[in-house]
Amino acid sequence: MVQTEERDDPSGGGAVQMRGTNQSGMRAYNEKLILTLIRRSGALAKSDLTRLTGLSAQTISVIMRRLEADGLVIRGEPQRGRIGQPSVPLSLNPEGAYSLGLKIGRRSMELVLMNFLGEVIHRSARTHRYPKPDQAIQFAHDAIGALISRLDPDALSRIAGLGIAMPFYLWNWTRALGVPDEAMADWRDADIRSEIASMYAFPVYLENDASSACAAEIAFGVANTPDDYLYFYVGYFIGGGVVLNRALYTGPGGNSGALGPMPVVGRDGKVCQLIEVASLSELEKQLAEQGLETSSLWEGTENWQVDAGILDDWIASAAAGLAHAIASACSLIDFSAIVVDGWLPVDVRLRLVDAISDELEKLDMTGLEKPEIRSGVVGADARALGAASLPLFARFLLNQKLTNRDAA
Repeated sequence: MVQTEERDDPSGGGAVQMRGTNQSGMRAYNEKLILTLIRRSGALAKSDLTRLTGLSAQTISVIMRRLEADGLVIRGEPQRGRIGQPSVPLSLNPEGAYSLGLKIGRRSMELVLMNFLGEVIHRSARTHRYPKPDQAIQFAHDAIGALISRLDPDALSRIAGLGIAMPFYLWNWTRALGVPDEAMADWRDADIRSEIASMYAFPVYLENDASSACAAEIAFGVANTPDDYLYFYVGYFIGGGVVLNRALYTGPGGNSGALGPMPVVGRDGKVCQLIEVASLSELEKQLAEQGLETSSLWEGTENWQVDAGILDDWIASAAAGLAHAIASACSLIDFSAIVVDGWLPVDVRLRLVDAISDELEKLDMTGLEKPEIRSGVVGADARALGAASLPLFARFLLNQKLTNRDAA
């Protein structure tokens, strides 16, 4: 049995110590352990990995030679110290693996091709009034073909798989989307993961879109993020994730952290659901009521054309609702931080974070520790990148405790 332990690095550097095992037959686990540490900390020398894992220097050397031979890590320039042989840092090879991520949203779809460092190499996107299963499958097939056609044969052989991020129970959202019930009825019986998996040799994974966004923050966020935090992703509808011990907790049904239905008090003093005040659907609604265009909201986050007054009002309402949701959540779990990200321009996201902090000051937090409100670092790509991270964690990395649907 593999025994693992995580604790603070005694050197005081803040790194996480993850114990490996020297038992034979555990090569796959130990390889994932080392790749995970390098992803979290950046380039590491053999001496660093020996200290962080508890594995012998000989075991580390054998593993590193294998990872290098497989093209997953690359050597850096030797670093000369005061005594002994110069250390050689090893880092992840950007071309060591590739992964595809498909985001199916309520107003748009996007497919990205990502390298081993989490960098987007290519992307394809489209907007829609509402998603349909057949259109999503066709978009995925066309986009995958276009994106992988740009790869050489070696890169093609390094595709780890496809991850899909999408809202669960899409057929329940017809009223909020303003479409007839029958328009989304096909989603009840659709098995989009199996449909897409039948077309390709690589594995395909499926996860809730907000959970996937949270997974991206775990995988590609900053190293000093606390072990436990609550994550909000502001999309067409707001959602989120619960991070415990640096792992995403999704629960037995995969729907934990579905924060949208949480009861909150709106600016008018009435109780409503968080989804009603902190979702971009509400911003779109307010713009449409004034006869203003809304398409720029979904075409990207760099060129929003939003009335300043309406945006100010939406930020204020969203911040008030989020503050109440945060206070309620912190009464259940003592979160030291709240991370807020979303399909938002950077300046809007930062304004929202500041407004939430201001609103929390107005609430009675007696008996609770006020958490730090942080801006997410992944941004609008979080759902697609989180989807693309699913195959990478399945094959190469550790401590991504998602309740994933079985891979094909």
